Amino acid sequence: MKVKYSRRFAKQFKKLPIDIKKAFKDRLEIFLNDNYHPILHNHRLKGDFDGCHSLNITGDYRAIFEEFADGEVIIFSVIGDHHQLYGK
Repeated sequence: MKVKYSRRFAKQFKKLPIDIKKAFKDRLEIFLNDNYHPILHNHRLKGDFDGCHSLNITGDYRAIFEEFADGEVIIFSVIGDHHQLYGK
């Protein structure tokens, strides 16, 4: 699987606290070994992010990605806390 990052994701990631950056890297490693490991809560989204998937990074932080070419390429598009991403 090939992982790519949008410019928006890269900008958001750069501004995150160090502990959240580390948590993302740890969860990405788990994701690459088992896309649906229970700790990730990988699920398809609706609404503004229809067709995308969400991964839990911490209790509040999520990374949203799009999957292309039968799961061979994924692009992380945004990362942030629940309120930043969903406005709730």
